[in-house]
Amino acid sequence: MKRIEIYIGLSVFALSAKSQVKESRPNVIYIIMDDLGYGDIGCYGSEKIETPNIDRLYKDGISFTQHYTGSPVSAPARCVLMTGMHSGHAQIRANDEMAYRGAIMNYDSMYVHPGLEGQYPLKAHTMTLGRMMQQAGYVTGCFGKWGLGAPGTEGTPNKQGFDSFYGYNCQRQAHSYYPAFLYKNEDRVYLANKVLDPHTTKLDAGADPRDEAAYAKFSQKEYANDLIFDELISFVGQNRKKPFFLMWTTPLPHVSLQAPEKWVKYYVGKFGDEAPYIGKAGYMPCRYPHATYAAMISYFDEQIGKLIEKLKKERLYDNTVIMFTSDNGPTFNGGSDSPWFDSGGPFRSEYGWGKCFVHEGGIRIPAIVTWPGKIKPSTQSDHICGFQDVMPTLADIANIACPETDGISFLPALLGETERQKEHEYLYWEYPDPTIGLKAIRMGKWKGIVNNIRKGNSTMELYDLESDLREEHDVAAEHPDIVRKLTRLMEKSSGAGISVPRCPALPKASTSPKWQDI
Repeated sequence: MKRIEIYIGLSVFALSAKSQVKESRPNVIYIIMDDLGYGDIGCYGSEKIETPNIDRLYKDGISFTQHYTGSPVSAPARCVLMTGMHSGHAQIRANDEMAYRGAIMNYDSMYVHPGLEGQYPLKAHTMTLGRMMQQAGYVTGCFGKWGLGAPGTEGTPNKQGFDSFYGYNCQRQAHSYYPAFLYKNEDRVYLANKVLDPHTTKLDAGADPRDEAAYAKFSQKEYANDLIFDELISFVGQNRKKPFFLMWTTPLPHVSLQAPEKWVKYYVGKFGDEAPYIGKAGYMPCRYPHATYAAMISYFDEQIGKLIEKLKKERLYDNTVIMFTSDNGPTFNGGSDSPWFDSGGPFRSEYGWGKCFVHEGGIRIPAIVTWPGKIKPSTQSDHICGFQDVMPTLADIANIACPETDGISFLPALLGETERQKEHEYLYWEYPDPTIGLKAIRMGKWKGIVNNIRKGNSTMELYDLESDLREEHDVAAEHPDIVRKLTRLMEKSSGAGISVPRCPALPKASTSPKWQDI
């Protein structure tokens, strides 16, 4: 059975990394959006949202039609990405907020006590993408959202292989794009914004929901994504003469719905007037929800264009690998309207089929890679791969030894060397949702799903993805042999039969604040 954690106490790996690195190592930029659906960008079929710069990456590189996240929600997906271990072996398998600490959802309390922020942490010395690339001689930076270790724990970015970090440590703080603070490395940076609870702050009593002025309090002085981008561009400039590994983990377009006025007005002009969102499905109200969701994506697309301009200005673009993707499928709350946008593309995207679920709409994601002179432009790959494959792929790109993972490098697919590309026997997911509990497995054209595990269900649904991309026809009764095989592989992958293990409890650190006083 594979080990769940991989530690760096192997000097052999470090020595191997140093000895194998080539002088011509490319820079690597990994861009991951938050809750972006497979069909939310132009090059993957969106007819409503404009993404010319992402579309340009699509034309300049290779796009994958069968790339998968590690989990249908944020923190466990990022854990799979960072460690190369699928969700049956990963340290973090859910958005674990460690509620035992106290008032973790009280934003005033989090402002006073950093010990209430953040999620369950990666363990000390975990071999992450950042640490692997650091040991390979890269300068490493992460900009955006973290979610893999609260302040004061061993799971913070600077303790997990990143030389520089700027953004949100805590996923809950990222529910507002006008936060009271962000983090620069281990330290809080306070902003000129007031503390505003994104889950309880609603329109004032008696306010007209169609009056734009009624929403003024939801837009403050400093928009976090502007600040994150400025730090990211500064990192590129400062390290232009060194090989760098940059992770841009934007929280966009995760709700709350908040975007710069320029882009909102653009889409109001395009879509016309619409019914306001007043907060009934959580998060902050929004006068123009469709326009704002589209605005968030096009705003970020514009920033990608500016990053490409910076790379070209510094003469770095031709020696830079850019990877673009999302952390899971589209959401269903906060005023978002995935069915209206057709965010799932060829997959269903309404509640129960996108984020938080292991249907294709929740876990199959767009993926684009560019590498001038190495990757043939305007190519497409049907290679089945996922987040656990990113670590071995980057190890191959950097020409270093890869630590043990559940992944397979897809570098041959990137380079068009399909005859050398190894394939997975299967891909596996589990999501220990506290009320449902889900598992899924993909083997060739077959997709097996077990729903409602916490309610005692162990019956597998089976779908033939070649003929049923929308997973609407359960054919388990017609293929009992396939069901038996997939069930055995599930048991092998989780080591716990059909039950869904919970994340282990986090021991209280002696250096933690006294949150029980709140």
